[in-house]
Amino acid sequence: MRIIDTEIPGLKILEPRVFEDTRGKFIKTFTDDFFQANKLDIHIKESYYSLSTKDVIRGMHFQTPPQDHVKIVYVPFGKIIDVVLDIRKNSPTYGNFFHLELSAENGRILIIPKGLAHGFKSLENNTNVTYMQTSCYAPDNDFGIHYDSFGFNWEIQNPKLSDRDASFPPLQLFNSPFIYGEE
Repeated sequence: MRIIDTEIPGLKILEPRVFEDTRGKFIKTFTDDFFQANKLDIHIKESYYSLSTKDVIRGMHFQTPPQDHVKIVYVPFGKIIDVVLDIRKNSPTYGNFFHLELSAENGRILIIPKGLAHGFKSLENNTNVTYMQTSCYAPDNDFGIHYDSFGFNWEIQNPKLSDRDASFPPLQLFNSPFIYGEE
């Protein structure tokens, strides 16, 4: 695996080795030995996945302290534009976003630190997005930012959204509990 740092502190891209032969592909998405050797102190407590049709937007999601978490995201089937927004007060990149295509083809993995909101747009039907987190789902700490409130161009006129995601407040009205340097 290769680690690539992004312009948002703590947000990392992992590019795993893709083993391919006549049977198909094999990609190792997580190995504690590699994480420990690279000072990525990540202890997974929960894993789940979503299946989305084309033009679905999910996000921008996070959990608030004390149930906040580091999230590892990858796409074993399909393709997405993954978007991450820095919502940590005092961060040099507060309000900035990062986006990247994640797909079964490229095998890329994102490591999203605490204090960043996460969302994506599905580019294909039946896209599987898999998540691993360092805390378990806590309904009282589950929150989000409205997907179109921070300047990212989703390049879509009528996205498919959940009622919950459509009801999130804009970034400008969100009083973040996250403080840069305390994660």
